[in-house]
Amino acid sequence: MQKLFWYNGNLIEKETLELAIDDPGLIYGATIFTTLRIYGHLDHPLTYWTGHCDRLRSTLSTFGWQTPDWNRIRQGAEALMTSFPVLRIVLFADGREWITGRFLPPDLIQRQQQGITAWLADESHFRRSLPDHKTGNYLAAWLALQKSFQLGAQEGILIDAPGNWLETCTGNLWGWRDGQWWTPPLDAGILPGLLRSQLIEWLQRHNEAVGEVPWDTDWVKGLEAIAYTNSVMELVPIRALINQQTTLAYNPSHPSLEQLRSLFLQD
Repeated sequence: MQKLFWYNGNLIEKETLELAIDDPGLIYGATIFTTLRIYGHLDHPLTYWTGHCDRLRSTLSTFGWQTPDWNRIRQGAEALMTSFPVLRIVLFADGREWITGRFLPPDLIQRQQQGITAWLADESHFRRSLPDHKTGNYLAAWLALQKSFQLGAQEGILIDAPGNWLETCTGNLWGWRDGQWWTPPLDAGILPGLLRSQLIEWLQRHNEAVGEVPWDTDWVKGLEAIAYTNSVMELVPIRALINQQTTLAYNPSHPSLEQLRSLFLQD
């Protein structure tokens, strides 16, 4: 992988980033970020550049942080997008920007077609802090993902204190039952994912029902298919779920999944 990143107005080719030892971003994870996938160019509808910038602006306003140089952020993104299909834009409280790039997982198509195994977190302390925002403090989700790997899974599902399913370590949940798609509601304490909001809008535009309900332990028993989404991975089915001492199976080729993919690809 190329050791190339953008920081504070400069394109830098090295393996390390220097931060002051008292930088809040280093000590407390006091940063915000968004991760986007490049579909040809920044203004492509699927890249959704405006949506990602609006997400950052909203959090900056909520936290009362300094406004960054948006022209410089775009300049950095344009400089890196020629080398990487995925960009992570990080903002510090004082307005500094840090942009890194990475490649898509080599097995992404396999995951999208065959599905993955997920682990249902057995403790609510894995729940993310400030779940309405993408902050640099992603420790809970990271810990849950590491435990998922240890159990042979590729993703984890976070829960709240009563045991309701919330979101995955890296994306939003989708489930098919009763002839329609469902996703946990925002007031459950989940990230308002950009692809989540896009898919809800696309489903409604095509007169397809989509519901938002809490995923409690009884309700999830009726699910026929499960998937998760984020801006990088798009739609990934969950074919198996490790739940305590048992493993639940779902159909990664359920017809409903193709419907969701087709709605996504129309735009």
